[in-house]
Parts: sequence; structure tokens; C-alpha cells
Amino acid sequence: MATAVRHLTTAELEAGLEEIRRAPKDAGPLALIVRRPRTDEREVLAEGVLDPSEGLVGDSWKERGSSRTADGSAHPLMQLNIMNVRVIALVAQEKERWPLAGDQLYLDLDLSGENLPAGTRLSLGEAVIEVTAPPHTGCKKFVSRFGLEAMKFVNSEVGRELHLRGINARVIRRGIVRVGDVARKI
Repeated sequence: MATAVRHLTTAELEAGLEEIRRAPKDAGPLALIVRRPRTDEREVLAEGVLDPSEGLVGDSWKERGSSRTADGSAHPLMQLNIMNVRVIALVAQEKERWPLAGDQLYLDLDLSGENLPAGTRLSLGEAVIEVTAPPHTGCKKFVSRFGLEAMKFVNSEVGRELHLRGINARVIRRGIVRVGDVARKI
């Protein structure tokens, strides 16, 4: 039987900032790939295919659409959601809970705006992805899974600067990506 997870306090979350700031700047491994076939469903993959028109193949990004587009279609600049593994390890506390964040790619890489501004391209496995400008912020689901303090933490001034909730990206070149592949700035 699963035990209840205690949500961390602001002080406990802030104590993790030093470790988060130690994330690699230029290259870091892909620790987790998560496909979301339907709302609130997660499939953890050893490998996936990134495609310029589909995002992560088999993910529901395209079908879900977006409230940020005039016609409700999928937002082309929000194809992929990427989160720093050090952040998710802190807020989720257990690796089995990482997929609950709802991101598709989890990298050990500094995702800060200073390090990866919009337009930065990363090679990852056979694919190339590009960081996009729309912000990625915490929502009601994030609060229910990781706590109100965690959402306040990732959306704080420091949280927004470091992109603690993650970043959005789009696929530039189709390719297979595998857990363990290294994302590199190009």
C-alpha cells in the first residue's frame, strides 16, 4: 500500500536551490521520457520518437489543443514540456511520482532563461529541439500533486528566472530519443 506523500514546506524547497543551481550548463542526460496518451494518463518510455508535426509521437499534445491559441488548436510553441530532474526530484520526493508533473522530457540541465533563452537549440539523441518563449507555469494539478508551496516555489521570482517549472520546446528535426541520451546545446 502506498504511503501518503507529505508536501514540502517553502523552507525545505528553498534548501534545494543550491543543488538545482549545480545542474550542467551545456550538456546533460535525459533521465525520463513520459508520454501522455490521454488526460491524466502517463506512459514511461525507454525511448520515444520526436516529430516536428506530432511532438512526442503517441502523446496527446496535438489532440488536447490549447487555450492559448485563437482556435483552440495545439500550440506549436508548446509541443514539448521539459523539466529539470533536480527540481522534480525535490518536489516529487520519489522518482515514481515524477511523471505526475505532466512533462514529457526530464533533463539534468540548467533550464534557466540565462542559460537556455528562447531560440536555443539542443541535440538530443537523433532529434533536434528548440526552446520556445511561452512560459511553463504550475497549475491546479501541480498544486494537488506537489502542494501549494511547491507551486509558489516554482512560480516565484527565482523560480521563474531558473525556469523551475520547466520550459516549452518544439521539435526541429525528427529522431529517436532514449533515456540516457545527452542533450547538448548546438
